Amino acid sequence: MSLIEVRGLTKTFRTYKKQPGLAGAVKGLFHRKYEQTVAVKDVNFTVEPGEFVGFLGPNGAGKTTTLKMLSGLLYPTNGSARVLGYVPWERDDGYRRQFALLLGQKNQLWWDLPARESLELNAKIYGIPTPSFERTVAEMSELLAVKDKLNVMVRELSLGERMKMELIASLLHQPKVLFLDEPTIGLDVVSQKTVREFLREYNARQKTTILLTSHYMADIQELCRRVIIIDRGTIFFDGRLSEVLDRFADFKLVTIQCDGADSCPADGLSKYGEVVEKTAASIKLKVKRDRVIPVCKALLDELPVSDIDIQEVPIEDVIRQIFAR
Repeated sequence: MSLIEVRGLTKTFRTYKKQPGLAGAVKGLFHRKYEQTVAVKDVNFTVEPGEFVGFLGPNGAGKTTTLKMLSGLLYPTNGSARVLGYVPWERDDGYRRQFALLLGQKNQLWWDLPARESLELNAKIYGIPTPSFERTVAEMSELLAVKDKLNVMVRELSLGERMKMELIASLLHQPKVLFLDEPTIGLDVVSQKTVREFLREYNARQKTTILLTSHYMADIQELCRRVIIIDRGTIFFDGRLSEVLDRFADFKLVTIQCDGADSCPADGLSKYGEVVEKTAASIKLKVKRDRVIPVCKALLDELPVSDIDIQEVPIEDVIRQIFAR
């Protein structure tokens, strides 16, 4: 049985459309105009226990709205969902003790308290025994390299340190399901790497089911084998990350190195593919997948090639093109 089951999930918001100026404000007191905004439309997917799934989409695609419905913060307009056998928006205590939601732009720790005291407060709320709390905090703070920051006021922590503390707070009660919405937003590359390594190890050790949204493709590539891509509230891809390249990138990058300066003329190579980059001794071509082998053979015959390299298009470029469509 799937741990998360979503069927036909839809969320529509009604927003007031104000007319410009004072006259518009007065008119709005008596005759208001509303617009219907569809944030999520007929979304269907399942997630198995222990999966680490990337949830991708441009801003306003419906990612956060979906996570909030699965967390019980929002009621759907239509459709159904079950997580751990519970209906999220019924907000059953049994469910709330088994999941966690971490929003990268929202704080759950008390701003004017030391991080440890905020964590202790969360432990009391969840009824976590003191020995278990101390063991968990010591282990996680060590892994996230913030052990020496536990007694610092939350407002005095850097963004990266605060996000790591937020992550510890979310995992104190050892949830079976973890929803992460942009957990590395605004972090420097070192903090991003630390958080990614921690999440990878935690998922492997605890078998926690994790649904991750992120605009950093490094997060997705390093952590998620499966991705769900959503745009304008509708899912249009659900599968392995490697399949994104096969399905949406119909070309590869072929780079050739030539012997000697100016020995790689770009003239006449457009028949093989698009010239992406040209230097005195190398050329990078964008070549259709089904033509890579014959193009390489032709280049070896025509030019004094000393080295040849064939690469997949960076996944970031593929996702960017998908969003642009």
